[in-house]
Amino acid sequence: MVNDTTRLLGLDGLAVVEVMARDERAGEGPIVWLATVDERARMCPGRGVRATQMKQWVTTWPRDLPVAGRRCALLWRKRRWICSKAGCPRKTLTEQVSQIPARARLTERLRRATGAAVADGGRTIVQSARDHGVSWPVASAAFTSHAGRVLPAEPKPITVLGIDETRRGRPRWV
Repeated sequence: MVNDTTRLLGLDGLAVVEVMARDERAGEGPIVWLATVDERARMCPGRGVRATQMKQWVTTWPRDLPVAGRRCALLWRKRRWICSKAGCPRKTLTEQVSQIPARARLTERLRRATGAAVADGGRTIVQSARDHGVSWPVASAAFTSHAGRVLPAEPKPITVLGIDETRRGRPRWV
């Protein structure tokens, strides 16, 4: 099921089933229909067992980075499974892959690119949110996540503290 279009899209565990063209003059990119090809997508996160009984079909619209300079609308038709392990608190689960976790509306690479644009690209959070088509809170959370990955866990201790960092209010000379 892996074809050239699937390789071009580059989402591991998903395959492109169909590409439908939309009105290019209106600035709309194509609609890309996805299907799950990774068997690990139906593993229960709570119990670690493979679900065997399907409950229903679910279609999600995760947003992603542009492909070949055009923003594509992704439609992922995935299955909701019933957990086969007795006593599982989850009961049901939907398919998920590493790039698109359960309940995610954005791909992980779009989230990482949004945060990296602020940290490494010198953009403000508002600019990155606008450029990537996400909201300000999503861009802010992406930047915080990116900073947590690249900054050291413990900063260097402060050796000198200047007056500019301590004085506040009206100066009083004693």
